[in-house]
Amino acid sequence: MPVPVPQQSAVSAAETSHGADLTLLVIENDPAGTFTVPELPAAAGTRVRIRTARNLTEAGRLLTDDVDCILLDLALPTGSEARSTPGEGADELATLKHVLRIAPRHAVLALTAEDDAELAAEAVRVGAQDYLFRDELDGRLLSRAISYAVERKRADVAQHQLTESRLRAQENARLERGLLPTPLLEGSDLRFAARYRPGRSRALLGGDFYDTVRTPDGTVHAMIGDVCGHGPDEAALGVELRIAWRALTLAGLCGDELLSTLQQVLEHERESEEIFATLCTVDITPDGRRAGLCLAGHPAPLIARHGQAAHLLPYEDGGPALGLLPRARWPRRQVDLGGSWSLMMYTDGLIEGRVGPDGSQRLGQDGMIAMINRQLTQGLTGEDLLEAAVTQVRELNGGELTDDVAVLLLDRDQEHIRRRGLHANRGRRIPRPRPEPASPTAPANPASAQRPPL
Repeated sequence: MPVPVPQQSAVSAAETSHGADLTLLVIENDPAGTFTVPELPAAAGTRVRIRTARNLTEAGRLLTDDVDCILLDLALPTGSEARSTPGEGADELATLKHVLRIAPRHAVLALTAEDDAELAAEAVRVGAQDYLFRDELDGRLLSRAISYAVERKRADVAQHQLTESRLRAQENARLERGLLPTPLLEGSDLRFAARYRPGRSRALLGGDFYDTVRTPDGTVHAMIGDVCGHGPDEAALGVELRIAWRALTLAGLCGDELLSTLQQVLEHERESEEIFATLCTVDITPDGRRAGLCLAGHPAPLIARHGQAAHLLPYEDGGPALGLLPRARWPRRQVDLGGSWSLMMYTDGLIEGRVGPDGSQRLGQDGMIAMINRQLTQGLTGEDLLEAAVTQVRELNGGELTDDVAVLLLDRDQEHIRRRGLHANRGRRIPRPRPEPASPTAPANPASAQRPPL
């Protein structure tokens, strides 16, 4: 008796679970009419519905998303769709390989004769979930094989997706880690520290960016910025601006000329005219005692001089954020740093976290200054200071911060520099001037003649 094709539902194979209906697509062509699909018992509330196809073309039309499993007769004649490449030998599994190509997410059972056990095992190695012998086929065995094949295929698909996800995450992590800056401070007396925390979950890079380089004249240039937004597009734009800043700085640009060029880069690279970026740049003289400061809509840096409380650098002469005004200008302000100091540059993610029992207030710059002064009083410096600052801001916020956070710290210790210079000169032999030879006409000096040589 021919197997009837029942009315199909819209349930997809991906949504099928235990206890739900399963749909079996049978692909076979038995001219003698001796092959029939046995009646399938309902097991654990699962009902198996059957479709039949007499060739691969018909199977392609019946292979919809609600099909859970395919039962393929390996004795099916190889059609033009599955024929091997001309010049190659005949492939007994060409039909199976074609089905696996057109149905990569479906479970496949291979059906063959009992004397073709080797071919059946090869079918599993090629990609089938299991095989069945035609002569031993009964309803209970087929029902169990279908259920097992479907679950095995689900596990394979889930494992494949997990592996792809892990590989993609590792690749993204390597790419993002490679885009983070490496400070170029060789030959400088300044010490550098930084902390970076993107607001996006499972991301290493956000819209915040920073960099530090030392130019051949000994000037140390530092920058920190923030692209509005938190997505991958903003992160990519931040990287472009950072790399452009480094290139322009090494080319000798500074102050308003540099920021004007960066604004042109931003205008060409941003996706919409609503995108802007804030920026803070400092250029520190080779002796480390003075700096030029430019602000483009960015919070002013925090400075702590030796023996004094931390406070903000002047910020009244700042210009607008990059990308807001087409012909904006950014004045460069001179700042006296002193002999020993610590300069902290940060993005607004550090000061916009919530505080208070009800979380209705922002930490703000005043709260940040008080927090940093407490940590300085505790003797924290460098990496420890930044780690404590970011950790406390998160604790005050009651959890992870939603905005990106970047903090950069440069400090100069004049006493440390002096001691290092003394240590470098220790043990170095200072050459004594050699006496000039006496003139032949000069009178002899008996006292000098008896003095031992130097």
